Amino acid sequence: MRAFTEASSGPEAGSGPEAGSSPAATSVRTAAQGPPDPAAALYGGPAGRRVTVRDLAAAKARGEKWPMLTAYDALIARVFDDAGIPVLLVGDSAAMVVYGHDTTIPVTVDELIPLTAAVVRGTRRALVVADLPFGSYQTSPEAALSTAIRFLKETGAHAVKLEGGHRVLRQVEELVAAGIPVMAHLGLTPQSVNAFGGYRVQGRGEEGERLLQDAKSMEAAGAFAVVLECVPSELAARVTGTVSIPTIGIGAGPDCDAQVLVWQDMAGLTPRTAKFVKKYADVAGVLGQAAQSFARDVVGGQFPAPEHSYR
Repeated sequence: MRAFTEASSGPEAGSGPEAGSSPAATSVRTAAQGPPDPAAALYGGPAGRRVTVRDLAAAKARGEKWPMLTAYDALIARVFDDAGIPVLLVGDSAAMVVYGHDTTIPVTVDELIPLTAAVVRGTRRALVVADLPFGSYQTSPEAALSTAIRFLKETGAHAVKLEGGHRVLRQVEELVAAGIPVMAHLGLTPQSVNAFGGYRVQGRGEEGERLLQDAKSMEAAGAFAVVLECVPSELAARVTGTVSIPTIGIGAGPDCDAQVLVWQDMAGLTPRTAKFVKKYADVAGVLGQAAQSFARDVVGGQFPAPEHSYR
């Protein structure tokens, strides 16, 4: 998953049918019986323990939707954890929003490990998922296992995420067999941007059936959830109603079990974003104003004032 900056803001990045809820997806949501149990809620629930993959499965069974955000440092992770966000992803989008690259491809395991460790240290409740970067798992199931073990042992992450469907089936099976929870990622898989020819909606026409089969194969391999990125909303609803594991949408319409955004996109820090991003704040504006106020106080001699000085 990548940060949707100016390079991905073209019409294809957010286009697709605006379909309503499918009967299958609706049946999942209406399966819950009675009022929601506050003690079991994923969003804003009790902070006495970490959220687990079993909690996510239970939320799907009772029809509860939940939010997920990226995080890359301890302070932001703590803010989101205190806000009740149940799952935090240390995404390979750090390549762009932390390290300044144009795509997710350049970021390495050694660059993501300290970020992931910081997010784990900054949280008490959220389940922290570590993204496996490009080149760290594609070559073989053994490579995937070695990389995932590093993330769990060196950072304390609780799960890993990797991109691809049937082509990474053996990798997913190997990780699950080793006791490592795996989040799958289908649709627009940014690590394959060069093969796709850009950041475009995936899963239209016959591609939709292949994506559905990929989701089924990820479920069969033992993945505990699947991210659906930039796919038509009707297809995402079909997948959500077909698989028993939670679906996490990003540009995949309203019928997914959960929704995820890169936090800088959500908070208005990135200059331009894709159609599917909703900005919930103007963090860039707030920071800019704060920097200007600080600068004016320094230039005018108002800072530091006596209360900010030692005697």
